Amino acid sequence: MPYAHITGWGMSVPSKVLTNDDISKMVDTNDEWIRERTGIRERRIADERQSSASLGAEAAIAALKVADLLPTDIDLIICATSTPEHIFPATACIIQDKIGATKAGAFDLSAACSGFIYGLTMGSQAIRAGANKNVLVIGTETLSRFIDWKDRNTCILFGDGAGAFVLQASEQAGGAYGAVMHSDGSGSDLLTIPAGGSRTPTSELTLRTGMHFIHMDGKEVFRFATRVMAGATIEAVEKSGWKLEDLSLIVPHQANQRIIDAAARSLKLPMDKFMVNLDRYGNTSTASIPIATVEAVQQGKLRPGDKVVFVGFGAGLTWGALAAEWTGPKQATRRVVKAEWFPWFAPIRSVLRRFGRLIEGIIFGRKS
Repeated sequence: MPYAHITGWGMSVPSKVLTNDDISKMVDTNDEWIRERTGIRERRIADERQSSASLGAEAAIAALKVADLLPTDIDLIICATSTPEHIFPATACIIQDKIGATKAGAFDLSAACSGFIYGLTMGSQAIRAGANKNVLVIGTETLSRFIDWKDRNTCILFGDGAGAFVLQASEQAGGAYGAVMHSDGSGSDLLTIPAGGSRTPTSELTLRTGMHFIHMDGKEVFRFATRVMAGATIEAVEKSGWKLEDLSLIVPHQANQRIIDAAARSLKLPMDKFMVNLDRYGNTSTASIPIATVEAVQQGKLRPGDKVVFVGFGAGLTWGALAAEWTGPKQATRRVVKAEWFPWFAPIRSVLRRFGRLIEGIIFGRKS
C-alpha cells in the first residue's frame, strides 16, 4: 500500500493590507482591543480582480513548483473553500482550467475552516487506496466579500488568501499517517451565512437584513474550539502510534490566539511547538493551515523527518486533525517545461475547447 507524502506547498495572499487601525475608522474598535481578544494585527483583502479561484490557482502553481510536477501530472484536485466562485460549477474546476491540469478530476469540499484537514484526509486516502498518484489539495478564500463591515464582532477576524499541498504516492514510509474527522450539526447555527442557499434563497429581504454576511456566536464558537483542538490532536497522534513528545510542530487553524494558547495548555506543550501567523493574516478559514505551513518551512520550523500535526475546527460544526511525517519534495527531475508556464497557455486551450464545442454544436445541430 503506497504512502501519501506531502511533496509540494504554496500560498498566495493579496497585496492589500487592512490593519486594525484601518478597521477602527470603520467601526467602534481599536488596535489594542482587537489584539487582546484575537491576536490579530492585520489581514489581507482581495481586490476586484482577485477571487477564490485566482488565488487558489496561484497557490497551486507555487506548490507544483516545489514538488517539481506539471499540472498535467495531477490526477485529482480537491478544493476546500467556504467562499466558492459559484454554487456550481465547482471552484476546483475553474482552478483546473486556469492551471491547465487537463488530466485531473476536480471537486469542491465544504467543511468550513476544517475543510483543508478534510481535503488532506480524503486526498491521502485516495493515494493509499491506489486510486490516484498525484493529488492537489487547495484551501482558498475571499471571506472579505461575506463580511458585514459594520459588525465589529466579525469584521476584525477574517482575511483572504489561499494555500495548497501536493500529495504524491511513494512506497517509502512517511507522509500522512493518522487522521480524524468529526462533526456536530446541532451547532450549525453558531457560525453561518444564513441566506443564499436552497433553504433561504436570495431575496430583497435577505439582502436588506444582511443575511448574506457571516453570522457568528463568538462565545459559543470559542468554547467549542478550545474543547476540541487538543482532543483532535491527541487522537491523530495516537492513531499514528506516536506520543505528543514526538511532535516537532503543530500547525493549528489560525482563528484566535487565545484558542491556540488554550490548546497548548491542554496538551501541556510550549508555544514554540505551535506555528502561529494569524497576527498578519487573520482567519483565512481553509487557507490558514497551508499558509502557516508554507511559512513554517520558510522559517526552518519544519524540516524533513519532523513529525507534525495539522488541526482545525469550523462551522458545521466540524473539526479534525491529521498527523504526518514531513518529507519534502522528491528528487527533482530535469524538466524543459515548467509548471509556471501552464497558466499562460491555459486560456488559449480553454478558448480552443469552447470553439471545439461550438463546432460540434453546429455539426450535430444540423444532423438533428
